[in-house]
Amino acid sequence: MPLLNKSNYQAPFFLQNGHVQSIYPSLFRKFDAGFYQRKRLYTHDDDFLDIDWSKTGSKKLAIISHGLEGSSHRQYVVGMVNMLNRNGWDALAWNYRSCSGEINRQLRFYNSGTIDDLEFVIQHAVKTMSYQRIVLIGFSMGGNLTLVYLGNKGSRIDSKIERSVVFSVPCDLKASTRELAKFKNKIYMRQFLITLHQKIRAKMELMPGLINDDDYHLIRNFKDYDDRYTAPLHGFKNAEDYWNKCSSNQFIPEIKIPTLIVNARNDPFIAGGCYPIKETSNSKHVYLEIPKSGGHVGFIQFKKDKSYWSEERAIEFLKHN
Repeated sequence: MPLLNKSNYQAPFFLQNGHVQSIYPSLFRKFDAGFYQRKRLYTHDDDFLDIDWSKTGSKKLAIISHGLEGSSHRQYVVGMVNMLNRNGWDALAWNYRSCSGEINRQLRFYNSGTIDDLEFVIQHAVKTMSYQRIVLIGFSMGGNLTLVYLGNKGSRIDSKIERSVVFSVPCDLKASTRELAKFKNKIYMRQFLITLHQKIRAKMELMPGLINDDDYHLIRNFKDYDDRYTAPLHGFKNAEDYWNKCSSNQFIPEIKIPTLIVNARNDPFIAGGCYPIKETSNSKHVYLEIPKSGGHVGFIQFKKDKSYWSEERAIEFLKHN
C-alpha cells in the first residue's frame, strides 16, 4: 500500500545524468556550517562521538545520520539542517566514529548496522533535553542505519520518535556493493578506498600491531575491504555475513512509525533489492518513493533560498501528524 507511484521531483533539464546529479552538490553547493555547536559524547567503551547541534529553541528535534565517509559538514547534511531550522526544528547532526576529523580510540570504526551508537546519541537527546517530538533523517548508509534501528526497535521505539525520512538508501548492501564495483562507478570506489586507507593508517599509529595495511593496494572494492576490515573489526564472519545481517530491507516489516524512503531510479550507487518494493507494499508504515531522477543524495533544484528538493520533501513528510 505505501508505494508512492508518483514523485513530483524534476531535475533541471541540463542536469539529467545520475552521475552529474550525484557529484554536482559536493563541487558547487556551498553552505557554511559555522553555526554548529559541537559536543563530545563519551561512549561506554571508552570511545567518543562528536555531535553538532543547530538549535532554534524548538521543542522538535531532527537527528541526522550522514553517509559513508561523510560527516555533519557534508553539504547534504548542512542543507537539511538549514531547512529544518527555517521550519522551526532543532537539528542534531552526529558524526560516526572516525568521521568528525579525529580518529576514534577503539579498534572498531562504524558500519551500516552500528545501531548502538545511534541509540547512544538518541538517548542523550532524550535524557538531557526536553523535546516533545523527535524525527530521524538519514542519507545513504545513514539511511540504511536508520531503517535497521527502526526495525530493531519495532513497537518498543521511544514514544517521542514520531517519523523518519531517508534518502538514497542501499537497502540491499550486497546489491549496492556489486553496483559500486562496476567500472562506471570507479571514481566513487577509488575515493572511498583512499579515505578509508587514511583512517587505517591513523589507526595503525594509534594501535601499533593491532591493525595493518599490508597489500592494501590489492583491495579493489567493498567485498575486499569488508572481508579484510569491516567484518573482523565488528564481529562478522565475512563480508557476506555483514551484508546479510545489516541490509535494511529485511527490517522494514518491523518498522512501526511513519517512514519515507526516497531512492532515485538513476542513483548510480544502488540496484535491485535497494528498491524494497515488496517490503514497503506489505507495510502499513513505510512509504517508498522512486523519482525517475535525482542521482545519489542529489535531488538538485535551483531556488533563491538554495534549498534542494530532498529538503522540501522531508519537511513536507514531517509536517503530517
